[in-house]
Amino acid sequence: MKQQYLSLILLIERLHRRFLDVIKTELERQGIEDINNVQTLILYNIGTEQLTVGELTHRGYYLGSNVSYNVKKLVESDYLIQERSAHDKRSIKVKLSDKGLKLCDKIDELYQSHVDKLEGAPLDEERMKVTFENLRQLEKFWSDFVSSVSEF
Repeated sequence: MKQQYLSLILLIERLHRRFLDVIKTELERQGIEDINNVQTLILYNIGTEQLTVGELTHRGYYLGSNVSYNVKKLVESDYLIQERSAHDKRSIKVKLSDKGLKLCDKIDELYQSHVDKLEGAPLDEERMKVTFENLRQLEKFWSDFVSSVSEF
């Protein structure tokens, strides 16, 4: 069991790195050089919403300092627009610019092409559901562990 557990942890890490490679490859294929793969995922996770950096950190599970840095770069590259909250002038919200929305559309097309290619493949929808549930259970196990240790 220990070897399986450790192998699973390593696989999760490799899958994340490989997925970042997929996004990087698509950016290169599209000739997009002013944004990196992590920043692209941040944009995609914002989508059509308007969020604070704190909300983005919480939803995307990014490290706070990395999100702040990346948001700054995305604003400088015209992918994001920053606006002060109408209700709380201390709070800054971000939303996608037209340039950011266009890139998200391209990434969404990439995801759809992956889904199309996966249909009928050995990794079908049912297997993905089972994998998802197993990973959610592992996430809950780790979250419960962190919470129980934090209480002391």
